[in-house]
Amino acid sequence: MKKVFPLIIVLITLSVVGILLIQMSWINNALKLKHEEFLREVNNSLKQSAEAMQNQYMSKQTTIPINKASRRFFLENNFTTQSFTKDEIHGIIEGVLKENNIIQPFEFCILNIFKNPLFASDGFQIEDLQTPFSIGLATDDTSMNQETLYLSIHEDKNLVVRQMWWIILASIIFTTIIILAFVVTVRSLFNQKKISEIKSDFINNMTHELKTPLATISLAIDALTNEKVIHDAEKVKLYSSMIKDENKRMNKQVEKILQAARLEKEEIKLNLQKLDAHQAINKVADNLALQIQEKNGTLTLRLGATNPVIEADEVHFSNIIFNLLDNAMKYSANAPHIQVETFSHGNGMLSIKVKDNGIGMDKETQSRIFEKFYRAHTGNLHNVKGFGLGLSYVKAIVDAHQGRIKVESAPGKGSSFTITLPQAQQV
Repeated sequence: MKKVFPLIIVLITLSVVGILLIQMSWINNALKLKHEEFLREVNNSLKQSAEAMQNQYMSKQTTIPINKASRRFFLENNFTTQSFTKDEIHGIIEGVLKENNIIQPFEFCILNIFKNPLFASDGFQIEDLQTPFSIGLATDDTSMNQETLYLSIHEDKNLVVRQMWWIILASIIFTTIIILAFVVTVRSLFNQKKISEIKSDFINNMTHELKTPLATISLAIDALTNEKVIHDAEKVKLYSSMIKDENKRMNKQVEKILQAARLEKEEIKLNLQKLDAHQAINKVADNLALQIQEKNGTLTLRLGATNPVIEADEVHFSNIIFNLLDNAMKYSANAPHIQVETFSHGNGMLSIKVKDNGIGMDKETQSRIFEKFYRAHTGNLHNVKGFGLGLSYVKAIVDAHQGRIKVESAPGKGSSFTITLPQAQQV
């Protein structure tokens, strides 16, 4: 999986980039073809305009027989100034352009062989003589009096885009779909990878958590079957107590797993009642007092809330406080010093803050600690055990009580968890 996963990402990335490049190249080629088509249409229109002017001029010469010689004679003697006005020339060119579906504004100019202007539209500029659209009006390139028609017309790039809008839009839509599919696929792969890692960690942790009490029970049973022990009432009592404790420990771990499963299915029902949060906190603190003392730690209670009564399930609320205090002990590299504070808010809410001097967490860890089975990296602290279910359970129960939980932490500076729950309504 470690080798296949990066290969899949690279292949998908190359495919998407390749498709994008092909799409861009295709659109660019299509725009070039439209540009070349525009140039051809303008040049054809220019030729047709010249022919239309020649034909219209010859049609006015009714007294002279129209033949090749007469046509060449009149075309070589500044026929435009003799038979057309500027507006007439403009009308001829405009009509031909419309016939060829060219609607862009244009300017024109007619120069004689000495490059002197005979006609020019109002907007024609000297730099417009650089236009690629020009044509001689004489019938023979060797004519000494050849006139040249210059047409200045600017290609409307937006018009080209508008003509191709449905192609470009379809290309953008399908490309976007491909990119979104790529993003979803990559995210799914990362999620699958994360789930796989979480599953492996969970199995390892569960195996370790269950294997330790089983090994202890096995040793205790072996000791009880020993002839020297079986007749010693004190040792029998000791090993029996050890088996009982380890059995409780296993049941506790199994209950955690079942509890997490029930939470996921939303099967846990809260038995809400008025509960004195201070009393519940003191009770949990008393139960953990010996463990804290064994670690040479301290637990300071600053229960200053004026109204500690809340609507809560006593069992689950006690479990919340226990999990937070237990984590504060487990994630302390040195002697744990834990503070529990309570304070009331004016909006009918009670806050409970659990602060420790533990190893702390970085921002990434803080964003994920409430995920099920997630366990923070503990650096050089190797004695932390568990399934990664404690804080996900805390978050689920707090949410079920219509409360909220906030964490503040920094690496090496400890952590503080603040739970805010609604106070019981006073009758």
